[in-house]
Amino acid sequence: MRMVDIIDTKRNGGVLSDEQLQFFVDGVVNGTIPDYQISALLMAIYFQDMTKEEQTSLTMKMMESGERLDLSRIPGIKVDKHSTGGVGDKVSLPLAAMVAATGIPVPMISGRGLGHTGGTLDKLEAIPGFRVELSEDEFINQVAKENLAIVGATGEVAPADKKIYGLRDVTDTVDSIPLIASSIMSKKIASGTDALVIDVKTGTGAFMKTLDQSRLLAKALVEIGKQAGLKCMAVISDMNQPLGNKIGNSLEIEESIDVLKGKGPKDLTELVLTLGSYMVVMGEKAQNTTEARKMLEQTIQDGSALERFAAMIKAQGGDPVVVDNYHLMPQAKYKIPFKADRDGVLTKLSADEVGTASMLLGGGRQKADDALDYGVGIELHHKLGDYVKDGEPILTIYSNRHEIPDIEQLLRESIKISDDGKVPTLIHEIIE
Repeated sequence: MRMVDIIDTKRNGGVLSDEQLQFFVDGVVNGTIPDYQISALLMAIYFQDMTKEEQTSLTMKMMESGERLDLSRIPGIKVDKHSTGGVGDKVSLPLAAMVAATGIPVPMISGRGLGHTGGTLDKLEAIPGFRVELSEDEFINQVAKENLAIVGATGEVAPADKKIYGLRDVTDTVDSIPLIASSIMSKKIASGTDALVIDVKTGTGAFMKTLDQSRLLAKALVEIGKQAGLKCMAVISDMNQPLGNKIGNSLEIEESIDVLKGKGPKDLTELVLTLGSYMVVMGEKAQNTTEARKMLEQTIQDGSALERFAAMIKAQGGDPVVVDNYHLMPQAKYKIPFKADRDGVLTKLSADEVGTASMLLGGGRQKADDALDYGVGIELHHKLGDYVKDGEPILTIYSNRHEIPDIEQLLRESIKISDDGKVPTLIHEIIE
């Protein structure tokens, strides 16, 4: 078998066989296929797409290229959640604690942020002492004991994806649905969970800018999960503006804890309850999402979700007192108000540009090895559809430098006030 023939088949719109995909993945992992040929196939897939069967086959071959976690020592149905990434998206943090408080094991393997989207692991590392790197045994034992752990990838999970993802980034093939789907699902299937809820973002701050694109991706992800024997469903949620009110590592931990105390912003709390309801049903703790939602709300009211979150922090080496004292986390030196320049309705609050502003303050990475400033970020005082008055703060910039003309200019371009506007839909579709 020759790689050039595999490229030729896909370039001309053909369907790749299991054997051809196995040859490709093997060559990626052992280094026998050069980068230029891997890149050529990625570009052919980008333009010619893949069938459902090809997507599933590629996913399974990528998953089988590395280790697969065995979570059989953890009793019960293990349920995980994945998000395609967004600005202010700290959903995993309160969600995992709430679901764990209903008695469902939540073994969550998360990632770091790059560009305008934040990473769950980066947020957790704002908590003093918190360890995101656990051994496989530590991870399994913690989930068995506490029903909850949030960590970085343990072992060598889907090494083919690591190589392919790096080349997708530099060949402008990142936003290919079969390549996104196989990347996400190869790692999630390898993580050993029984069920998965996927939050597919749509809008200006998402990979998929349109609802049609997001729907195609959601269906591809769910189809792969079904073919792999995984309970799987997806929620398509809005990312035309940041989720919640706070963007930045320490700030997002604060807001996550606020949700667990029943004081979180409306949109974030609603999305957590929606995703969590499906997780509770999949974990067979409730018959339907209405019953599941009441169970999740009860975990906030009785404090059990906050207790689970504090227990996870302590188990992973962090200081659990942070749930009552946010100032234990890094704090920014300056709080700079950003004010409206006219009366009117907020009609534009671009998630990607607000996320970029937080990144440029030091809260995110432009390159994978960039150091983070955990205390910086942005706090929103208004969301789309809100009426604002001239001179009223729309948001506050948390910065460790006093002069920030570049940030203020970027935000000015990302915000629009008009005579009228509307509140965007938060939950667009459910894909089961």
